[in-house]
Amino acid sequence: MLNSFLFAAVLPVAFAASAADWRARSIYQIVTDRFATTNRSVATCDPQALKYCGGTWQGIAKHLDYIQNMGFDAILISPVVANLEDETAHGYAYHGYWTQDLNALNSHFGTADDLKALSKSVHERDMYLMVDVLVNHLAAVPSNPSPLTRNATALHETDTPDFNFESMSPLSSKGAFHPHCFITDHTNQTQVEQCWLGDVHLGLPDIDTENMTNFRMLNSWITDLVEDYKIDGLRISSARYVRKSFWQDFKSAAGVFCLGEVSSDNVTYTSDYTQVLDGVLDYPTWFALSEVFSGTTANFSHLIDTVTRSQAAYQTGLVTAGSFVESESQPRLPSLTQDASLIRNAVTWPFLHDGIPILYYGQEQGFSGGVAPENHEALWPTQYKTYRKPLIEHISALNAARGIAIKAGEGFLTAPMKFIPQEYDNALVVSKGPLLGLLTNAGNVSMTPTTWTIPARQRLFLKGESLVDVLTCMTYEVDPVTGDLTVQSTYGLPAVILPTRLLDAGGTLCPASAPPSDGSRVVSIELWHICSSIIILFLHLICSFVFIL
Repeated sequence: MLNSFLFAAVLPVAFAASAADWRARSIYQIVTDRFATTNRSVATCDPQALKYCGGTWQGIAKHLDYIQNMGFDAILISPVVANLEDETAHGYAYHGYWTQDLNALNSHFGTADDLKALSKSVHERDMYLMVDVLVNHLAAVPSNPSPLTRNATALHETDTPDFNFESMSPLSSKGAFHPHCFITDHTNQTQVEQCWLGDVHLGLPDIDTENMTNFRMLNSWITDLVEDYKIDGLRISSARYVRKSFWQDFKSAAGVFCLGEVSSDNVTYTSDYTQVLDGVLDYPTWFALSEVFSGTTANFSHLIDTVTRSQAAYQTGLVTAGSFVESESQPRLPSLTQDASLIRNAVTWPFLHDGIPILYYGQEQGFSGGVAPENHEALWPTQYKTYRKPLIEHISALNAARGIAIKAGEGFLTAPMKFIPQEYDNALVVSKGPLLGLLTNAGNVSMTPTTWTIPARQRLFLKGESLVDVLTCMTYEVDPVTGDLTVQSTYGLPAVILPTRLLDAGGTLCPASAPPSDGSRVVSIELWHICSSIIILFLHLICSFVFIL
């Protein structure tokens, strides 16, 4: 597709959810056209055809159970405003990123009443609604396509067709946009902010946000959109292509949590946007994560270093960053590796991360599309089945464990994750109290069990404390004498450890490992810890007395 997918509309706040509110949420990201149809039809959808397949806002509303039953309490949907209608050299605008009219909705997805009904249904479930929004540019096709524009295969700044500015709204004059020049160097920030995305087939005129009329219009537009549709948060796509000084006022006008897409592997570069937005997608970590879990040879040093530097550089650390493995603009992990263990380890990461986990639709079903548009598959052929779906069970357990960790009141949402050094390069321990994540990229063909060791000096658990791996419900006991914990896993599978005292016997997460409802099991653990300490002290005194004699 084009060198960038551009995002268009937004919606407003039902609860005026703050950044602190969003930290506790878990987001399921949807490409609206590919998630669910209104009439539950299962029409054939070929991503390579670059056409609308029929997904709607009504379709999403009818399948909120599917999302919520996996433990997600927020959804992120595609841009909602009207896009180019005609077919272009890059296909149709089914993704919602080629805005033509900011003040109209995309009729392919439904009506204003449909969008309001979706918002209402989401909020009745105590879920949040986030919408993709794009303010960097609009979209226009050449007024008179020539053989040059039809056949051009590369971007040439001098090959400038006459784009149809009058087809766009509310900005419909050439003067409302930065002078034409296609971005040829994405490391040149002046070009990034002042020149155009797109190509001679399809121009994406770059809005002149320095123009005060445009500035006021965009702020007014986002205020109205958020209020009209009761949106709780915005994902701001292509945020790096707009001057940073624009975002502070835009964020205030929106009045909701704003999460910026800054597609860069550079921590310092990305951190600048955390000064003007509530948070950013954690792209620097995503690059490192993809490297380490797309094969079995990379060690975890790059990932650890990236996380540590991001925690220090971002305005609020990583606590308001969006953590993801797949997205609409990046290839799905199974297109890079077929190793089921590597995939499970990677999927586990966002739920251990300091920030907000974001799962891209279809990831739970094991979709394997590569770069866009291959990763825009229709979900309805799965019939939304969840029975005997290993990744759905895995993700549901992770959401449940994260929810328990949040409720435990041990600072899960504010304390930064820490890494506990391990003997082997293919083992990673993430401490995010009370969760303990044990990851590996050994892969499912490894004949050697992965071993993680957590020494007592880390002071994470009590001696003799009962623990459970929420992914398998296998229980462990901290060594009652040394206080060390050793866990092994076969076939390169991850583990996520919680104290059993936090489980609920009436809950859905490893209920057989939960303590009795009267709390006697917790008391016995604490008594064992006290008694063992007294016995050790007593033996030490006896030995000292004998030595003196």
